[in-house]
Parts: sequence; C-alpha cells; structure tokens
Amino acid sequence: MHDFTPISALVGGGLIGLAASILLLASGRIAGISGIVGGMLQRTSGDVFWRTLFVLGMLSAGAAAALWAPDSIGASPRSLPSLLAAGFIVGVGTRLGNGCTSGHGVCGISRFSVRSVFATITFIAAGMISVRVITWLGAGS
Repeated sequence: MHDFTPISALVGGGLIGLAASILLLASGRIAGISGIVGGMLQRTSGDVFWRTLFVLGMLSAGAAAALWAPDSIGASPRSLPSLLAAGFIVGVGTRLGNGCTSGHGVCGISRFSVRSVFATITFIAAGMISVRVITWLGAGS
C-alpha cells in the first residue's frame, strides 16, 4: 500500500476540523463547501465577503502545499473532460443531498445530525459502488 499516508491524513483531517470549528465558533456558520460556494454565486447580501475569504483561504492552502511539498500533489490520472463530468455529477448530488461531505460528514455528524449521518453513509456507499463499477468496466486501470 504505497498510497497509505496516515501522518499527512491525520494532519489534514485535524486542519479541516480546526477550520470548521473556528468558522462555527466565530460566526455560527457551517463549513459546508457546496453551501459556501453556492452562497457566493447567489450573492446573498452581507455573506459574499466571508465566503470569498474562506474559498481564497482554501485555494491559498492548496497553493502553499504545492510550493512547500510539491510531491504531495500529483497529476490527475483522469482526463479533463472526465474531471469536468465528475465535478458536474458531484455538484448535482450536493444539491440533491442539501450539502456535501464537508457539511454533512465533518460538520453534521459532529453536531449529531441524523440526516447528516444518513447522507454520509449514502455518499460513502455511492463512492464505493462507483469505484467498483469503474474498476469492473476497466476504466480504473
């Protein structure tokens, strides 16, 4: 298992939890990325500024990681059209599920939301099925 990286996964997970906690404590907002970006696009008055800062912070952290540890970010094994199609499907799913893995999985479960527990189970099951189907079709190699 050459892809097993428990230290970086633990640090990354801790940073995600810390960021979600700071946002919740400082503003009472949930760190659901699809909701944050969706609110930027809807231009809800008074909400665009903090949402923009949050997204810029995420992009800056990614850029810093690429500069600090360039080996930690590899090229995608999929083509750009595949990534765009997958992104679109995920976007539709987040609208149908009223949130994404960060909103339900990180923030919702930690608030003991039953809806978020079921949403997260559904996300994980759909991901497992997708990997199995893609592997079965031979597209996973």
